[in-house]
Amino acid sequence: MGDSFESRIDGSDAPTMTKSELIVRLAEHYPQLVTKDAEFAVRTILDAMARTLSDGHRIEIRGFGSFALSRRPPRVGRNPKSGEKVMVPEKRVPHFKPGKDLRERVDSQPKDPSL
Repeated sequence: MGDSFESRIDGSDAPTMTKSELIVRLAEHYPQLVTKDAEFAVRTILDAMARTLSDGHRIEIRGFGSFALSRRPPRVGRNPKSGEKVMVPEKRVPHFKPGKDLRERVDSQPKDPSL
């Protein structure tokens, strides 16, 4: 089936768009863009988003959604092998909240029983 299928969290095998597939689709949709330029554009956008989040800032893309950081406080965990208590440090994790337009667009798509 190729690289476009990965196992999802819910256990189903639904198609997944990879970064390389996004680049190919952009190059196909915009013939004036060669694949190398589409790759540069996608890489630049994703790098800028990662840098913005790592600097502690929020990203909002109207009509799509917002990316923010959630804080996970430090806690005491356990080593699953030995049962020994281990201090787990605080973490900042990215969180995506879809916008209203994206939620409505996804919800209005016809349901495919094969997914």
